[in-house]
Amino acid sequence: MDHEKIRNLAEAVLDVEAQAIVRLKQQINDDFMRACGYMLACEGRIVVTGMGKSGHIGNKIAATLASTGSPAFFMHPGEASHGDLGMITPKDVVVALSNSGETDEILTILPLIKRMKVPLITLTGNPRSRLAVEAEVNLDVSVEQEACPLGLAPTASTTAALAMGDALAVSLLESRGFTSDDFALSHPGGRLGRRLLLHIGDIMHRDDGIPRVNEEATLGQALLEMTNKGLGMTAIVDAKDRLLGVFTDGDLRRLLDHNHMDVHTMQIAEHMTRDPRHARADMLAAEAVQLMEQYKISALPVVDDQLKLIGAFNMHDLLRAGVV
Repeated sequence: MDHEKIRNLAEAVLDVEAQAIVRLKQQINDDFMRACGYMLACEGRIVVTGMGKSGHIGNKIAATLASTGSPAFFMHPGEASHGDLGMITPKDVVVALSNSGETDEILTILPLIKRMKVPLITLTGNPRSRLAVEAEVNLDVSVEQEACPLGLAPTASTTAALAMGDALAVSLLESRGFTSDDFALSHPGGRLGRRLLLHIGDIMHRDDGIPRVNEEATLGQALLEMTNKGLGMTAIVDAKDRLLGVFTDGDLRRLLDHNHMDVHTMQIAEHMTRDPRHARADMLAAEAVQLMEQYKISALPVVDDQLKLIGAFNMHDLLRAGVV
């Protein structure tokens, strides 16, 4: 195996595909704006279709549109002429991908799409092709050459179509005012969804699981509470359960430097950290991670609007929840 030859071929492929994408910037013109206009005005779904490699790209474009606020799905053009054309309604918009612009399976269903008066947007490599001419809007995604040395396998052309699809999806996202919260709602199972949707109230320890002692407690009682609850800290509260301070494993290590320490007589209130950092139940777990990293904190109490202690959590809870 000639490593140098393989490296040169790989770099050449990337150069060709990169140039194909750069050339697309010339196609962000009035046609692109009109295509976005049709898709934004769509009261139904954006139906993406394509055959072969264009179909694989179309499938991805449909998925990107759907996950960024533009309801969309992929329709296989071969199956469309055998019943799946019923997926299209008069309120939809059809986006068809075909490098040649002459794909038989799409041309077969073209008269029916036109009969329904559904706007047709095409992404083709031939602006004079039948599909391009019949479309309300054609986006030119032609490339000077394929990255394949034989000039046969769809490579640069599929990359260009994919990039144009991404440009459409992101332009629509911005125009719709689509937010990170909206994105999270359509991705609840992924790490990103957990970071954007999970609140501290969803993971914090409650009730008897909260480490707490009153302000009259001794250091020994506080240490026992920390051991029993296992969060590496205990909250110190007043008679109305309002947060006064915290005492952590780190505080204990620093206290051990003192030679004369009697855990049975030392008052925890004398050694706690007053007015400590704390979290709210409605705080995003991702925000809590940032707070803990900023101040090098491994555990936090959770309070309500009256500073009443309602929960506690540590970094291990965030790890188990998949936020970190």
